[in-house]
Amino acid sequence: MHRTTALPCAPAPGRLSEGPVWDHRSQELLWVDITAGLVHRGVLTRRGDDSGLPDIAVRESLDLGVTVGAVLPAWSGALLAAAGTSILGVGPEGTATIASLPERADHIRRRFNDAACDPVGRLFAGTMALGADPGAGTLYRLDRTGLTPVVDPVTISNGLGWSPDGRLLYYADSPTRQVDVFDYDLVTGTPSNRRPFARLDRGLPDGLTVDARGNVWVAVWGAGEVRAFTPDGALLTVVEVPASHVSSCAFAGPGLDVLVITTAREELSPDRLRAQPDAGRLFVCRPGAVGQSPHLYEDLTTEHTP
Repeated sequence: MHRTTALPCAPAPGRLSEGPVWDHRSQELLWVDITAGLVHRGVLTRRGDDSGLPDIAVRESLDLGVTVGAVLPAWSGALLAAAGTSILGVGPEGTATIASLPERADHIRRRFNDAACDPVGRLFAGTMALGADPGAGTLYRLDRTGLTPVVDPVTISNGLGWSPDGRLLYYADSPTRQVDVFDYDLVTGTPSNRRPFARLDRGLPDGLTVDARGNVWVAVWGAGEVRAFTPDGALLTVVEVPASHVSSCAFAGPGLDVLVITTAREELSPDRLRAQPDAGRLFVCRPGAVGQSPHLYEDLTTEHTP
C-alpha cells in the first residue's frame, strides 16, 4: 500500500469546496463551493516551490444565488449545474432551468448534491434533505422527459463514478460508511445488482473518481485522506490531506495525472480551524495514476447511444 501527501493550492479557502472536474477542451478546472453558491473556473499554473506539482489560479467565479452541489461541462460548451432544487444550464446569456425536483407531500426541504455524467453523457444527480433526514434523498437520472429516480431511498447522495468499460457504477450514500457498486447497462442507463464494494473504518465516503485502470479514489470526509481501492476492493493508496473534511477528488491536467482534492471548513470548530488553516482549500498531488477522459454532458443530440 502506497502513501503520499497532497499540497495546498493558492485559491482562498471555500466554505464547502466540492466537485472538481477537468474540462480537457479548455484545459480548465471547474469546482463549486456548495453553501456559498459559487461555481469556480480555474487553470493549472506553475508553483513557486520545488515540489514539481502545479498550483491552481482562479479564472472566473459565478454566483448562482443558491446552493450548488455540482457543475459539469457540456458538449455544447455550456455548463450544467445541480443548483438548489433544479438542474440549470449555464451559458454566456445566463441560466435556464432544465429540470426541477418533483413536489413531495412530506414537506422536507431538499437540495441537489453530487452529480456526474456516465460514459455516453447522461447526467446522474443525487439529493439530500437540508437536515440530512434519513432516507429523504434520491439518485436521479436526467432523461429527455425529466428526472427519473434510479436509486431510492438514500440519505446523502454523494460520489459517482464508472469503470473504464462503463459496465460498473460506483456510488456512495455517505452515512452507510461504504461505497457500493452496481452493474450498469450503458444502453438504458440503468444500474442493477447493488452490492458493497469498500467499507471505511473511519470517516464517511464523499466524492469519488475512477482512474483509467479502474481503481476507485474516494474522498473520506472526517479522516483527512483520499483512499484508492483496486477493482476488487483492496486498499491501494492513501493520500494524506492536512484538512480533515475531504470532500471530493478528480484527475486533471494535460496528462490527467494530477489529483485535485477539495476540502471544507464547514462543521469544524474554531479550535479545529486554527489547527487546520488550509481547510477549505484545494490540494494537489501526483499519486502515480492517470484518470479517465472526462465524461461531458451530451446536449448536442436527442438520443444517448453507447
